[in-house]
Amino acid sequence: MTTTIRDVAKRARVGLGTVSRVINDSSQVSESTRQRVLNAIAELNFVPNPTARRLSLGKTLTIAVIVPWFTRPAEVERLRGVENTLAESQYDLVLYNVETPAKRDTYFSDVPRRENTDGVMIISLSPRDDDVERLANSNVPIVLVDANHPSLTSLNRVIVDDVAGGYIATQHLIELGHRHIGYISDLLETPFNFTSSRDRLQGYRKALKAAGIPLRVDYHGQGEHGRYEARRLTNEMLQLPDRPTAIFAASDTQALGVLEAAQDQRLRVPEDLSVIGYDDIEISEYIGLTTMRQLLYESGKRGVELLLEVLADPTAPPICEAMPTELILRNTTAAAARTS
Repeated sequence: MTTTIRDVAKRARVGLGTVSRVINDSSQVSESTRQRVLNAIAELNFVPNPTARRLSLGKTLTIAVIVPWFTRPAEVERLRGVENTLAESQYDLVLYNVETPAKRDTYFSDVPRRENTDGVMIISLSPRDDDVERLANSNVPIVLVDANHPSLTSLNRVIVDDVAGGYIATQHLIELGHRHIGYISDLLETPFNFTSSRDRLQGYRKALKAAGIPLRVDYHGQGEHGRYEARRLTNEMLQLPDRPTAIFAASDTQALGVLEAAQDQRLRVPEDLSVIGYDDIEISEYIGLTTMRQLLYESGKRGVELLLEVLADPTAPPICEAMPTELILRNTTAAAARTS
């Protein structure tokens, strides 16, 4: 026979409301009464109904996370930070995976509502101009992680300075004597408004300009995110008469495709071709990939912390926190064998 909240109230000799307040950790119960109720819960092996608890609190006790292609290594690592941090709270995680522009638009419109969730985290999907008003006026707190919009200063944001990261990666290759430097990236214009490849390209261009190296259009290959497309783009680039001696890939996944293309062309890495990636996902250390490390796990963790802070105190001023990047030197970059 299932134990109910009425059984607990009867055993503890209190009203139903008192049992509910103890379950919901209300301060409006004396310590002696609280202990009596907790003892009754333990004796009867009572497990509160989560739906009833949510109704009694007027909350969903859920945090919604809107993320694109959550199986990609970088997003998996961010979500690890989210999940591990939420596990220490009273909130459950509800994941909304974005794989099409239609899903993105639907989730941006429907998810940030009080009846659906208590808070929303948007990962790697920078809002467009026509999203700003809706998100700014949402009746639930929203945190952006690896996403930004200059008009959304009212939201908590955890950002990555990808322009600086792109600059540092390219500058590393320049300091090694490379002047023929390629860049492999995602498509720069997509319905998802991804900004990381564009920002890293901006850093790449700034570093070339500062070094007096001419920008070459044929040294930039862009395509759908993934190892195989990066391999194809790199193979095309490496067949140029004056091929690059170094390539900066906008992600470690794409850097894997670059390394495979080098094998296709019978080029040695790093003797004939230096390669640098971005993210520092787990496999990068195993294959000795030089890369730009961004704090993926920590960004997810910090996003949750900011969301929990604003849930506890809705009047707290918004924070925009920039996560640092770091050059990780391994085995895929070396001094240029030839220079222009």
